[in-house]
Amino acid sequence: MFTSEKGVVEEWLSEFKTLPETSLPNYATNLKDKNALVSSLYKVIQEPQSELLEPVCHQLFEFYRSGEKPLLRFTLQFLPELIWCYLAVSASRNVHSSGCIEALLLGVYNLEIVDKEGHSKVLSFTIPSLSKPSVYHEPSSIGSMALTESALSQHGLSRVVYSGPHPQREMLTAQNRVEVLTFLLLCYNTALTYMPSVALQSLCHMCSRICVCGYPRQHVRKYKGVNSRIPVSSEFMVQMLTGIYFAFYNGEWDLAQKALDDITYRAQLDLYPEPLLVANAIKASLPRGAMKSNKEGTRCIQVEITPTSSRISRNAVTSMSIRGHRWKRHEQPDNNNDTPELGNLVIPEISVTSVTGERTGNGEKGRALGEIDAQHVQGVQETVTDPRTESKGLPEIRRQKSVRKLLEDGINSPGRVQF
Repeated sequence: MFTSEKGVVEEWLSEFKTLPETSLPNYATNLKDKNALVSSLYKVIQEPQSELLEPVCHQLFEFYRSGEKPLLRFTLQFLPELIWCYLAVSASRNVHSSGCIEALLLGVYNLEIVDKEGHSKVLSFTIPSLSKPSVYHEPSSIGSMALTESALSQHGLSRVVYSGPHPQREMLTAQNRVEVLTFLLLCYNTALTYMPSVALQSLCHMCSRICVCGYPRQHVRKYKGVNSRIPVSSEFMVQMLTGIYFAFYNGEWDLAQKALDDITYRAQLDLYPEPLLVANAIKASLPRGAMKSNKEGTRCIQVEITPTSSRISRNAVTSMSIRGHRWKRHEQPDNNNDTPELGNLVIPEISVTSVTGERTGNGEKGRALGEIDAQHVQGVQETVTDPRTESKGLPEIRRQKSVRKLLEDGINSPGRVQF
């Protein structure tokens, strides 16, 4: 530790002791912007033999019980590093050098398990139902849910999970150590949105080191100092995954990915189903590409929400599309043959019944045919009068005359229609 860093920590210790109570809120608000102080405190915690470790732990505990939210969160950001240093010292069986860290962890634990009146606190968590929409999912995207009698009886019911009451602890032992640290990590996760990037980095490093120490992967990660295995529980690993999942979407993609792999590695070795389930769920929900977003920008998770307004597909079949398809089918280019063939002729459909289903009279049918012939002749004359299309109109004239002649030959008498 450099002399300048040591001087920053000593100035911080003396400043708080002489600080009046009236200026405490302003001091707590401006404390989070002191990056040099935060980095110096991390180096003090990482050196168990440092002479500044005990006063630093004492002042961090004073911050936590002061009642000011910014001071409480300032202490919480060092919690992953404190947990790692305590477990590392405990694994090396040098418990005497971690007495101040153990006292700080116990103090935070005993303050969190009781409310302001001193009664035991019970934490409740509501598990969301997949049948109701949220910012993470839409029920319609999951699939159809059968409305059975059992499903209807449980509709609208939410499951609540309770944590506590937790007993007070006077010291950390091998029996209660993991339980106390799990609860402390839960307290840290409740304030994740207020944690700076350096605190998330410390969380990722803590998770990786705890999970691989004493295992063959430790040589791959090149972690030195602790060669013994650190015992952890399934609940402790789930709390680690909760913080890792937050770190993924807040600028620490690489470190969070490495920590997730290490936690999965340890859960497979210890055969813990709960962390394996959570880790695989996190892997399945991650985007394919790494999120290289700005650490100081907006922190969010991109989800796809089903729109409320109905949308019509561009390829929907409408009456206009059917008409266009028929026009394209009938407007095919001719083969420019002078003599029409019988197989290529399009014979117009002749209706022999009226709307009410009765036959039309002979005179009416003859008049109808006469009007059709007159329209054909008029169309032929209009086509021939154009000099630019004279050459193209001759085959069409022959085609129309041949069709009309074919119709006349097929009719025996001008007043009757064979059917």
